[in-house]
Amino acid sequence: MKTPLFNWLDHRAAGVLLHPTSLPGDYGIGTLNDHCLQFIDFLSEAGFTYWQICPLGPTGFGDSPYQSFSSFAGNPYLISLRELHAQDLLETQILNDLSALPSSFVDYGGLYNAKWPVLDAVYERFVNSGEKIRPYGSFTAFKDRHDAWLEPFAYFQSLKNHFQGAPWYLWPDKYLDFGKAADAPLRKTLDVDAQKFYQYLFFGQWNAVREYARSKGVQIIGDIPIFVALDSADVWQNQSNFQFKAKTAEPKAVAGCPPDYFSEDGQLWGNPLYDWSALKKERYSWWIDRLKASFDLFDVVRIDHFRGFESYWSIPYGSETARVGKWEKGPGLDFFKTVKKDIPNCKLIAEDLGELTDSVRDLRANTGLPSMAVLQFAFGGEGDNYYLPHNVYSNTALYPGTHDNNTSIGWYNSADEQTQDHVRRYLDVNGDSIGWDLLRASYKSVANLAIVPMQDILSLGSEARFNTPGQAENNWQWRYGPEQLDALRGETTQYLNMLASLTYREGKPAIQNSKSA
Repeated sequence: MKTPLFNWLDHRAAGVLLHPTSLPGDYGIGTLNDHCLQFIDFLSEAGFTYWQICPLGPTGFGDSPYQSFSSFAGNPYLISLRELHAQDLLETQILNDLSALPSSFVDYGGLYNAKWPVLDAVYERFVNSGEKIRPYGSFTAFKDRHDAWLEPFAYFQSLKNHFQGAPWYLWPDKYLDFGKAADAPLRKTLDVDAQKFYQYLFFGQWNAVREYARSKGVQIIGDIPIFVALDSADVWQNQSNFQFKAKTAEPKAVAGCPPDYFSEDGQLWGNPLYDWSALKKERYSWWIDRLKASFDLFDVVRIDHFRGFESYWSIPYGSETARVGKWEKGPGLDFFKTVKKDIPNCKLIAEDLGELTDSVRDLRANTGLPSMAVLQFAFGGEGDNYYLPHNVYSNTALYPGTHDNNTSIGWYNSADEQTQDHVRRYLDVNGDSIGWDLLRASYKSVANLAIVPMQDILSLGSEARFNTPGQAENNWQWRYGPEQLDALRGETTQYLNMLASLTYREGKPAIQNSKSA
């Protein structure tokens, strides 16, 4: 076998999966505030080396972080208003008014109506203050540094607001791509700088959070979906990178998954597909820029739907289901060789869950990227199930469940008796503390990286599920309360620290063994 391109996971460690929107706070959504820093303190005290999050991009209809308006921008909803108040950019009464938003879950509709006017007021106050240099550095310097993606994204958002939220492919002809729209008269009448300012605030606050995490020995694992949303600045600005019909704003085909045991119609995601031949001619420059931007935000990046680099399910645009699709070849190892040349030390995790072909497995092995395994997929069958702890490899990130799964307690309680019995016998437990049982199994496994959802540490049931794939509503809303984190400080953090020490998960070099593929 060839020497793998990336062999970065050379240590055993543990981490927690929690999206920032789930943090506590008084203003409708988890933000980059003191509660965020307190969570990092908890991670450090408990012996965790990693914090994994979902994508940070701005969200739209459906609120999914995996359907963002940009692969480069941050979500203004995450901006801490308390921090802006401390900088005299926001009056106390406005904060008090926003405290009427729920603190137990994210009400995205209420947040949309309440937070944008506040951010607009902050921008107006900032401009009237003479654009002073604030803790986030120079606004002008920020705009210059990020201009390649920031100008198109800010203009895209401004146009979207102007056209009452309509997707870009329904805009008037002169605005159907960034190149045409750049010189349109409307550009001069829109306050595009306001959108840039919100990014300035987000990046300023995120950079402070990341620096704090570094000071506590915590690395951040970011997440990017392989595909981007059709209604995004990414596509609007770079249509030649995607499979579009000539001289139209309409894709030739879109992404999804074929019919399988779980869905007789397959899954129709609707994301535009990449024109990999066109991207290759430019040495995958857009993707390289995307990854570099991600590594400016994160220490490690998980790529969702890794198998799409080997082959992807292509569905004719306008199809009602995914049944009529076909497999097309992706860029394969050539893409990752280019990434290696341009970003030699990049640390990626391959989300390779589900039914895989030998070709996909070979690609993952040749890249050397850590694989993923989920314990909730391990039980109820035979002992050769790949996700059982005795079958995983050391170069693996092992999860009790991910953001798309039920909590461990919720999963176990809804499982059939055969599965529950398998869990109890395999782990030698009675099932009364299944969340902690799966946590311990993850820690004790040979997998170098164990990532545990925060809901499992808090011993929460199905009421705390973060996302249910295929369900259109009531996703991405879960939040914990500050008292729940406080209850973990002390005995629980001491126990987790001891467990990390016992299972050699303190970020130390991995013990070499034969199961390292």
